[in-house]
Amino acid sequence: MNPFAQELAAAREAAARASDFLRREYESFVAIPDAPVTISTPADQGAQELILAYLHERFPDDALCAEESTPAFDAVPRVGRRSWVVDPIDGTRGFAKKMGQFSVMIGLLVDGQPVVGVVAEPAQQRVTFASRGGGCWTHTGGAEPQRCHVSSRRFDELILAQSWTKTGMSPKPVQAFQPRQVIETYSGGVKLALVARGEADIYANMYETFRDWDICAGHVLVTEAGGTVTDLGGGPITYQNPGFAQTRGLIASNGLVHSEAVMRLAGL
Repeated sequence: MNPFAQELAAAREAAARASDFLRREYESFVAIPDAPVTISTPADQGAQELILAYLHERFPDDALCAEESTPAFDAVPRVGRRSWVVDPIDGTRGFAKKMGQFSVMIGLLVDGQPVVGVVAEPAQQRVTFASRGGGCWTHTGGAEPQRCHVSSRRFDELILAQSWTKTGMSPKPVQAFQPRQVIETYSGGVKLALVARGEADIYANMYETFRDWDICAGHVLVTEAGGTVTDLGGGPITYQNPGFAQTRGLIASNGLVHSEAVMRLAGL
């Protein structure tokens, strides 16, 4: 029996409600072609409030850690033995530019370890979800969920997921891995889901600082699909650091290429 079945069901329902809301907002949203990295929209706040309200009603004793400030929930602790970690729109630039590249990310930490994760892609009507010991699953629209597994590809046929780059730039992962193919998207959640579904083999987050909500949900997807997630040095990811900051980067892979990927990046 899945020990986190109730929590996973609640996270999926919260993500579904937020996705319905975001699809409506997205339809009427006027595209911002030059949307800055720091952009936040009213849709972010609206989606987050929906998610937090639902989760708080279901699990009133749990902490709520989310990207946006939501006054209605400011009194709820952000750190606890059980803490929901929420990014209402991961890849807001993909939303603002109307490229469809954004996701809703809902994760649950228990004793600092990610145990539930949902990455919903509203524009594609696709959801990828997992819970510790329950495997990783995905479905599009009303189709039945299908079990996800990471790929078995190695470096000679590697597919890299990464953020969009400026023309002419060659990011470090491209230099280190020399991938056969690169998939670019604004959403970290989508990149992690691509690895979990076996559509990409590796994702390396090289940002100097990012936050728990950028990776928590996707972390569970990859590990439950049979992959490996570490910091750039090959060490474990730690959550609930001061300011919820992640400062040691992240590599998520199919596991087969992981050790060599760590060495290649370290050698740059």
